[in-house]
Amino acid sequence: MEYITSRRNPIIQNLRLLSRDSSARKEQGVFLCDGIKLLREALEAGRTVTSVFWKETPESGFEDLPDQTILPGDLFDYVSPLKNSPGPLFSVRIPSAADGTVRRAVILENVQDPGNVGTIIRCANAMMIPAVILCGDCADLYHPRTVRATMGAIFRQNVITVKDTEELSLVVERPVFGAALTDDSEDIRKLDLKDSSIVIGSEGHGISESMLRFCDKTVIIPMNPESESLNAASAASILMWEMSRSVL
Repeated sequence: MEYITSRRNPIIQNLRLLSRDSSARKEQGVFLCDGIKLLREALEAGRTVTSVFWKETPESGFEDLPDQTILPGDLFDYVSPLKNSPGPLFSVRIPSAADGTVRRAVILENVQDPGNVGTIIRCANAMMIPAVILCGDCADLYHPRTVRATMGAIFRQNVITVKDTEELSLVVERPVFGAALTDDSEDIRKLDLKDSSIVIGSEGHGISESMLRFCDKTVIIPMNPESESLNAASAASILMWEMSRSVL
């Protein structure tokens, strides 16, 4: 087992790069996770763990994992994307994209907050939604904050990334409903959502015009008219519950 003490070590510099640069993650084909719970989740899901970095003392039971390194506490804190993490920090191989189409999915368009994206992935896994589709300028799926917010669901949930509605049309089946307030939006309580997909728009601007044209219908969540609109994760959670009531 290797022991590293210098911030100038190329391995340390690369870890720092992976924690903040999506292009580096894509180029190297790995992403970083932090914490013993996530490490166990990754292994239970059969994901490929490529390296492990322990904070001062390795835990027992993981002796068979490849490429293990011990870091002193101050160096671990320097390289970890989380504050005051007990570790370990580890890298996981990014899986290959799945082929085929999906019938039931929650579609996120330009949802840019990693915490919202991660929370929605976690909820989708809990609600047994077959897929989460990230469309447009969404937060990076493998950003450390996204990964952390999934609480391990990232290892179990099918997540698909597409550039625009043209690519989206190739992976999602109809009907597709958009969560948006328009003149002809329908109350979700009046619709059967179990075999549909739902689009959630960005936190600040909602669903784009091109996405509205792509949707078969728009829907609304009934709520107190005096309250502000729900944030993306809250709205998605309610809609996914409606999608899954008949299958849970």
